[in-house]
Amino acid sequence: MPTGTPIPGSAARRASAAGAAAGSGTRQGEAQGEACTLRSGRLGTAGLLFTVLAATAPLMVVAGVMPATFEVIGVVGQPLLFVLLGVVLALFSFGYAELSRHVHNAGAFYAYISRGLGGTAGSGAALVALVAYSALQTGVYGIFGYEARGLLGSYLDIQVAWWVPALAAVGVVGLLGWLRVDFNARVLGALLLVEVALVAVFDLSAVLHPGAEGLSLHALDPSTLTGAGVGTALCFCIAAFLGFEQAPVYAEETRHSQTTVVRAMFLAVGCVAIFFAVSSWALTVAAGPSRIVPAARRQSAGLLFLLTRSGLGGTFTDVLHLLFVTGIFASMLSFHNVVARYAFAMGRERLLPRVFARTGRSSGAPVTGSLLQSAVSAAVVGAFAVTDHGPIGDPTAPVAHLFTWMANVGALGVMLLMAVACLAVIVFFVRRGAGRAQFWRLAASATAGAALLLIACFTVRDFHLLIGCHAGSSLTWVLPGIIALAAVVGLVQGAVLRRVRPAVHHRIGLSNQAFQLERVTEVVGEI
Repeated sequence: MPTGTPIPGSAARRASAAGAAAGSGTRQGEAQGEACTLRSGRLGTAGLLFTVLAATAPLMVVAGVMPATFEVIGVVGQPLLFVLLGVVLALFSFGYAELSRHVHNAGAFYAYISRGLGGTAGSGAALVALVAYSALQTGVYGIFGYEARGLLGSYLDIQVAWWVPALAAVGVVGLLGWLRVDFNARVLGALLLVEVALVAVFDLSAVLHPGAEGLSLHALDPSTLTGAGVGTALCFCIAAFLGFEQAPVYAEETRHSQTTVVRAMFLAVGCVAIFFAVSSWALTVAAGPSRIVPAARRQSAGLLFLLTRSGLGGTFTDVLHLLFVTGIFASMLSFHNVVARYAFAMGRERLLPRVFARTGRSSGAPVTGSLLQSAVSAAVVGAFAVTDHGPIGDPTAPVAHLFTWMANVGALGVMLLMAVACLAVIVFFVRRGAGRAQFWRLAASATAGAALLLIACFTVRDFHLLIGCHAGSSLTWVLPGIIALAAVVGLVQGAVLRRVRPAVHHRIGLSNQAFQLERVTEVVGEI
């Protein structure tokens, strides 16, 4: 007879039944389209890279953000700002990427913050992330609707209000959000490659056929980065990088996530920094360093199209304008997918109702999270449409209000999340006795966190410049207050959960393994 204590027959049958029931429950949930796990192995490095880079909307940055920075701030050395921000975000990525090897969670920011700073801080970060990315995605519908309306009027002689194509896009993006993430990656990749190729053609044309001042390197002179406007210019330019930090959101859906996520993140930062530095320099070469600021103030977002029409012809410019709109669409889809996955992760960990943890039966996509963002987008676009009393073609409501307000609210939220994530990285490794082994990564995180916090302070200080209102406007505190309110509500929720439902609080940020363990526990309890 064995000396060890045997498992009683009833207990053995109970454990066996629990395993079978768990498997049966999973199959039943999947059959009903209510599986609560994302499909793994869907994305490789290329697919993940395309997915996160699409959020940056390269053509929208070159045609919109860069001229706006020249126009409002008057800083000629914009290419150097992209290089500087690339260095800061690379430093951020050293610690952020290392933590992604230890934490695989679609909640990314809030999962990392909760693992470093505790569940209550994670709860606050979760709601900030959900609100910030939702604001970014919803705001883009404004500029999409306005530009799509212009295309319909110019080429098809169809006159519609901006909100008609915007609401149509809400439906199409929502539908794509239900499909497999690898299918979305192929759509985003195709749109991104064509978009980048056209901008590269413009860059090459500017170098081969420069403006009246020749192939000038004046924009690369550090002396151009002087004056009080540099801090504000950083606020404009950092928005162009938003998207690279999304890579860990897809960790549960990637192949070999420990290397794929890290590789995609660093490639994204490097590609964005180099591409935008070269393209902003090409703008100064095409217009002339001494003429770029006055030209931007005259033409605003039409600057790029004016330069391409004179240098590359009307046909190229027409195609560029079309790709400008499709690039905006790709950005909307990319941000939509991120919001859906944050909602999924929060539903799985009971920070949102459990219904948001459901995924599609065949696609494995977070379908209820996608529905949530579609509903929010439709409601916000509808609200701005109802309050828009301007004539058709007036950009005030869709661009100056919806896009500008929401984009800056979202950018501020993401910057603050990145800064707090830097602190979480440091605490995470120090508490586990790895401070000395990870010293250089922690030093990089501290440097990046300080820089990001400084840029966030510049953003709050100069918010009136970013949204185009006077300094005394209530919007300068109401809009940033949205992020502050989200943080407070999230922190209160975390504090309440810690007191009332400590098991739920303890599980915040513990990845999908916590959910699988709970499923088995629930089944055992039923038996």
